[in-house]
Amino acid sequence: MQVIETEIPAVKRVIPKRHGDDRGWFSEVYRADTLAEHGIANVFLQDNQSFSAPAGTIRGLHFQVAPNAQAKLVRVLAGAILDVAVDIRSDSPTYGRHVAVRLDATGGEQLFVPAGFAHGFCTLEPNTMVAYKVDAYYSPADDRNLRWNDPAIGIEWPVAEAEAILSGKDKAAPFLADLGRVF
Repeated sequence: MQVIETEIPAVKRVIPKRHGDDRGWFSEVYRADTLAEHGIANVFLQDNQSFSAPAGTIRGLHFQVAPNAQAKLVRVLAGAILDVAVDIRSDSPTYGRHVAVRLDATGGEQLFVPAGFAHGFCTLEPNTMVAYKVDAYYSPADDRNLRWNDPAIGIEWPVAEAEAILSGKDKAAPFLADLGRVF
């Protein structure tokens, strides 16, 4: 398993090794000791899974605040996504910057998104299934979101704004400038 820092070092790409033969392949997709050697020592408590039928579905940008802030380990089970993590740690030198990584079921790469980041993705293919581990339980009282198309963040989404498929909650999310200090 390889763990590679991104342009924001707290966000890491996790690339499990695949062992293949004529039957297919086998891969260890989560191994606590190996991840801990690379600074990911989170204890994951809950697994989440989402299914998006159409390509161009955007989910996010979501996060939870303390005391239930969540780190996530994201992977794609079917299809492909553009996965995005936005630094919303007020005192961070990379505040307001983001990392965007293509994840797909074929390659098996994962993205580690620490607490203090808003997370979201856009489906690149129909019938996309995403799974992610979190290190804090879902808490409706601590659930927050950030505007997916905030020009101050400048995410280059792979879908036109008029064609993006979003929930009402995500369409009405606050801009970074209106978010206040959350981390």
